[in-house]
Amino acid sequence: MADEYAIQVKDVTKIYKLYDKPIDRLKESLNPLHKNYHKDFYALNHISFQVKKGETVGIIGTNGSGKSTILKIITGVLTPTEGDVQVKGVISALLELGAGFNSDYTGIENIYMNGTMMGFTRKEMDAKLQDILDFADIGDFVYQPVKTYSSGMFVRLAFALAINVDPEILIVDEALSVGDVFFQSKCYRRMDEIRKNGTTILMVTHDMGSIIKYCDKVVLLNKGEFIAEGEPGRMVDMYKKILAGQMDSLKEELEEMNDFSGEKALEDGKEQLFEKKKFEKEASGHTGLMKDKITINASRTEYGDGRAEIFDLGLCDERGNLTNLLLKGEMFTIKERIRFNADIQAPIFTYTIKDKKGTDLSGTNTMFEGTDIKPVKRGDVYDVSFKQKMTLQGGEYLLSMSCTGFENGEHVVYHRLYDVANITVISNKNTVGVYDMESEVETKLTRAGES
Repeated sequence: MADEYAIQVKDVTKIYKLYDKPIDRLKESLNPLHKNYHKDFYALNHISFQVKKGETVGIIGTNGSGKSTILKIITGVLTPTEGDVQVKGVISALLELGAGFNSDYTGIENIYMNGTMMGFTRKEMDAKLQDILDFADIGDFVYQPVKTYSSGMFVRLAFALAINVDPEILIVDEALSVGDVFFQSKCYRRMDEIRKNGTTILMVTHDMGSIIKYCDKVVLLNKGEFIAEGEPGRMVDMYKKILAGQMDSLKEELEEMNDFSGEKALEDGKEQLFEKKKFEKEASGHTGLMKDKITINASRTEYGDGRAEIFDLGLCDERGNLTNLLLKGEMFTIKERIRFNADIQAPIFTYTIKDKKGTDLSGTNTMFEGTDIKPVKRGDVYDVSFKQKMTLQGGEYLLSMSCTGFENGEHVVYHRLYDVANITVISNKNTVGVYDMESEVETKLTRAGES
């Protein structure tokens, strides 16, 4: 059975010694009583998982989770403090692009030198050379020392080399985010080709769209700890909870997963159990504030005359999860809860989504939508939900919202929250521009000689 696995990571731990002052390292090495002057930092803490031959596996987690560390251990760049890694197959790694290049050598010389380091003969590299050059597409610069290259040319050559040597195992660490959009597109197409040809791929990326599109399985890490592994969509949902600080909710979900014969995916019975617990929790009134379960901007701008207060808000994905991460193409809901401190005849509730430069991209309000909003009395609370489809391209956006109105022909702001929360849109198909018009494409081919 072990032959079906390309990579086996068994109980791997990586510990770094952290010293408060440089002199402490010397003190520790010379101390006759072997006194410790360091603190142990666990970059990885007893991590285990397996990758089958021909499988594409993603590793996800927040910064500092140990993703790059485990890749470096698998490729042999780092040695684990404890545990064992077994690899079966020739590895081509895209960790730090061009890390093995000699800056004084030409591009051609570096191609042959790195090929030799990967175990290929001169004759084998001769056969691969043209494919590498065509993919890199840097022209006659390939005959110049790489120290004369722009960063873009350097990346193109390094990626072309790593991805065109027909590896049995390809390991990728955020390398697909380099170069211009045309080169990235070519890289993804090549990745797809070698994946379909049976190459085992292990990838680390913050692009959840790529994780969902390419991966057969996903491993979720957090602060050096193994959290779970399983189907990509499920693991991305768990990752969202970590990002939003919903650790209690995540813990409940993991306990439910582990209650059922070690299965990684929820079965129908578990789905019903989860829904039952959720209903009981909501019925008991112990749901807490929505804003406590998403990322809120601590330095937001807010103002108003105080006659109304947006005291709670939330972002819900299509499955009803409170999260700042939304999938392009899915329905999502913006929720606001407003408490009134005075009688108001005709309040208006709004939201706006902006890009990082502050440009308004989309938004609406209850007046535009023709919503029947009743007059309110002091102490009343309005719950407002805006439900719509996410058609913005993958990227980072900012959400603002307000409660306003018109009095005697003048626009009045009761409470406004600028850039109160971020929205991260995950997409596996970005089109041109700010949003996707969801075109339906029809084509017809007429062959030469046909009428």
